[in-house]
Parts: sequence; C-alpha cells; structure tokens
Amino acid sequence: MAEITAKMVAELRARTGAGMMDCKKALDETNGDLDKAVEHLRSKGAAKAEKRAGRSTSEGVIGSYIHHNGKLAVLVEVACETDFVARTDDFQQLAKSLAEHIAAAAPIAVDKDQVPAEKVESERRIFSEQVRAEGKPDHMIDKIVDGKVAAFYRDVALLHQVWVRDPKKTIGDLVKETAAKTGENIQVKRFVRYQLGEV
Repeated sequence: MAEITAKMVAELRARTGAGMMDCKKALDETNGDLDKAVEHLRSKGAAKAEKRAGRSTSEGVIGSYIHHNGKLAVLVEVACETDFVARTDDFQQLAKSLAEHIAAAAPIAVDKDQVPAEKVESERRIFSEQVRAEGKPDHMIDKIVDGKVAAFYRDVALLHQVWVRDPKKTIGDLVKETAAKTGENIQVKRFVRYQLGEV
C-alpha cells in the first residue's frame, strides 16, 4: 500500500478542485495512483452532478464572445443554483469557454431534443438515400441511418459536441465537471450566435 502524502493530496486537489478528504479517500482507493484518483473523482463528481440535475437553477450569468474582426458574436445563458457559485472563477470560465466554443463550432441547439424535428427528418431521409445508393442490404439500412443521425447530433447539439479546446471531452463533460467542482446543478439554458450577413 502506497503512503499517501500531503503533497499528493494537494496535487490531486489542484487538478480536480475536490475537497481534501475526498482527495485523500480517492488516493487511498487507487493505491496512490494520481491519474486513477483523478478518474475516480471525476466519475464520482459526475454521478453527484446527475443527482443534482433536478434542482432549480435561477441564478447564473450570460457569457459572451465577440470575434476580433467584429463579424461574429455569441451570447450564452448559463444557470446555477446560487449567486455565490455564479460569481466563482470556475463558473465564469465555463460561461466564457462555452461562448468561445459556440462561436467556433456553430451548434444549432443546446441539446439533441431541441434540434428541430423537421431538420432531423430531413437528415434522416438524406442519410437513407445515401445508404441505399451505396447498395447496403435493406435489413441494415435503419441501423446505419440511426448511427448517422447520432453523429449528426454530435455535430449540431452543443452538449454533444466535442470541445474545441480538448477533443477528449464533450461540452456536456465540461458542464458536468464544473457542476462537480461547484457542487451545484448547472444548465446551459440557451444561446444566440450572430454572424454578419447571416439571417
């Protein structure tokens, strides 16, 4: 059994933002392996964040981004439970990161259930025609089209998109991590992306 030093606990705390006792416990449970302890805390934090998902979010901030050439701007409403958390650096940074990501990735909805049904149906028809044209057997077409629709959601629904700054994370992961750090339910309510010349 590896000896858990105060330095190890402090390093894990710096990497995850978790409490000292949680860090000590995670290091104990992973026999002092720092990377495994980070993973352990992230999965626990994500589980806690899931439990908080039903709690009311009436505080928050509007994050913004304006591109240097003045031709692209984003506003995003990010909500949390308390004004205290809304003022923290972690929360403010999340709102800023979301605004920057939306500017770069141009999602059309916050979550996949908000993507307009007619848009999904249109894509499904196109995918179906493509798959038939490729000569795939009839019994496989629906399954292949479902896979293409899932990929379409990852392209256009903000929470399912891969974060432009870290391809190992989705935007949903980023929101959950901040929720785990702050101990509150955090929700991306809505956003608007303005591009010069686009209606």
